[in-house]
Amino acid sequence: MDDVSRHEVPLLIGSATEHGFHALPSETPLAMPEQLLRDRREWPDAPQTAPYLLSLRRAFVFGVVGALSAAGAFEMYQVLKVAGLTFAESIVLGLFVALFAWLALSFVSAAGGLLSMILRSDKSLGIDPSSPVPHVTTRNALLLPAYNESAGRISSRLQAICESVQETGQHEHFDFFILSDTTDPKIWISEEAAFLALLQRMPRMRIFYRHRAKNTARKAGNIAEWIRRFGGAYRHMIVLDADSLMTGDTILRLVAAMERHPRVGLIQTFPVIVNADTLFARVQQFAGRMYGPLIARGIAWWHGPEGNYWGHNAVIRVAAFAEHAGLPRLRGCKPFGGHIMSHDFVEAGLMRRAGWAIHMAPNLGGTYEEAPPSLTDYAARDRRWCQGNLQHVGVLTASGLHWISRLHLLTGIGSYLTAPLWLLFLAVGILISLEAQFVRPDYFPSGFSLFPNWPAQDPVLAAWVFAATMGVLLAPKLLGYVVAVGGRERRMGFGGPVVSLLSVIVETLISGLVAPLMMLIQSTAVTEILFGRDAGWSVQRRDDGTLPLSEVVRRYGWHTLFGVALAASAYSVSWSLLLWMTPVISGLLLAIPLAALSASSSAAAALRRLGLLTIPEESNVPPIVARANELADNSTFRKKEDAIVCLCENSELRIAHRSMISTAPRRKRGEIDVDLVVGRAKLGDAQSRDEATALLSEREITAVLSDLSAFDQLMALCDRGMVNV
Repeated sequence: MDDVSRHEVPLLIGSATEHGFHALPSETPLAMPEQLLRDRREWPDAPQTAPYLLSLRRAFVFGVVGALSAAGAFEMYQVLKVAGLTFAESIVLGLFVALFAWLALSFVSAAGGLLSMILRSDKSLGIDPSSPVPHVTTRNALLLPAYNESAGRISSRLQAICESVQETGQHEHFDFFILSDTTDPKIWISEEAAFLALLQRMPRMRIFYRHRAKNTARKAGNIAEWIRRFGGAYRHMIVLDADSLMTGDTILRLVAAMERHPRVGLIQTFPVIVNADTLFARVQQFAGRMYGPLIARGIAWWHGPEGNYWGHNAVIRVAAFAEHAGLPRLRGCKPFGGHIMSHDFVEAGLMRRAGWAIHMAPNLGGTYEEAPPSLTDYAARDRRWCQGNLQHVGVLTASGLHWISRLHLLTGIGSYLTAPLWLLFLAVGILISLEAQFVRPDYFPSGFSLFPNWPAQDPVLAAWVFAATMGVLLAPKLLGYVVAVGGRERRMGFGGPVVSLLSVIVETLISGLVAPLMMLIQSTAVTEILFGRDAGWSVQRRDDGTLPLSEVVRRYGWHTLFGVALAASAYSVSWSLLLWMTPVISGLLLAIPLAALSASSSAAAALRRLGLLTIPEESNVPPIVARANELADNSTFRKKEDAIVCLCENSELRIAHRSMISTAPRRKRGEIDVDLVVGRAKLGDAQSRDEATALLSEREITAVLSDLSAFDQLMALCDRGMVNV
């Protein structure tokens, strides 16, 4: 058993039980009604926090996107119209225009970010990180949701945040909550033990822990349940993810901005990815740090008070969120119906509909997160996001939404639909080439014609269109690089101008190889969802993304076969077409080694020794990141111990657990928990603790440990002393 469970926790619980142990504050309920998507009421006017000339900014963005798209459409038409457009060529043209417009929007957003930096107009809501730390007057809550995460890492991150807030001298304005949706009883009891140890280490901080027996509606339901029980006591809530970190300085600046602007409902920060130890994570970390800030400034520049919410690392006005962001259940069955999985976009749209401003503060800093360790882990998370974003089809037509909010929903949907569109674009293009190669052309069709019908495209112009498309695709990377090397501190943080340019090339090559894989992965996900397959909600891996080679082959073998088929089709037409298709084909042919290499720590370390893919936060590690890592490395709560054994062998932990479940909401009369009923029946048959452990399933153990009388029944088996402990 964990040494901390035996020794560190009793020191706390002994004193805590003498003076009354409370895992939660007194309840201060706040109503959070479910919103109507077809609500026809008169909604408030736009908030008064819009930046100067916002309409002109948006006209610039969409004017340039429209002009670029029109130019791309015209040039592509010139490529295809040599002998008149066939049906297949019309499809290619339509797909090209849609996909080119998608790339153009990203490019113009980056250009807008550069323009905002040049004009120094990127200080959202007047937040200035270089100014003295402001004083706050309101009571606020920091919420850290957890779902089957490492208890040691959770408590380490929260302690680092608490210490950072404490250093500001304004910690009396903040309460800290661990909101557990954990379903694994071993992790649950480990969370409780880690929480109790955290209370001992941070005696001056108000830290609370709550576990939900049923994780209804996932994270959105987790936050909503907290609001309905405790939200009335707090003006603002800072919502994090399990892998999030935020400095006390940043938290205070966010809260102070909310206090200064009473019509602002939410401020979203731009978190920096840290702690990347695998090749895939380091590529994401570098790309996010090199190109992300510029694009974030760009979208903040033209989104204004109609910004978006990413679900974490944001501050939210509790009353506004409770009144207007209660999510409805979508009609129909999963995967499109039921609880909304990608809740954040919808919550932001509903709040903005009610007249609350949603802003982004991209220049703030002091906010961090982590990335999935491998392509496989990213794909698993992406599958869930895909389903959640496609659910937004049912929200798009909601009454009263601002058109920018609808655009957010559309871009979320489009981020996944573009994958099958690219795949269709490639497939139709190859079919046209195969037709030209193997189908005998009819130069003189029936009917009167003065000239033969020559089936052809303009290859020279096609090359120029391809070059222009790649230019639009790569321009945000180039602009991000220019901005990054523009300041000495940033330039040296990336390794200097030459090394950082080499890093951009390495990142572009790796991302280019992975892109065809993601195209197939996302296309498969979209297809599965359209055919009714639910993604569920899998536990995210944080550290190790490795898989056995046999599993990698099983998962990615068909991607390789698809690449072989694509290469054979291109080769059957011509060597030149095969050469053109090389970027796509190479990634698919290398699918298995790429997937395996993506989880490699040694490959990441080798690149780091060369100075490649480094970011400023590695050469100058932020204190809060270093502190959280130090605490996690020294934590004794990293192993999962048997929940029943831990509670039986530690009377102080048992007392604390009983106190926690005694304050949990009781089930309604008539509601039957099948796992609890079966669990209690098995407890009646058990003659010892070990027998109870053997008889109960994981879900039954969770149900028993969530119910006061069943828990007492289980502990009675421990107290009989029938088995040596």
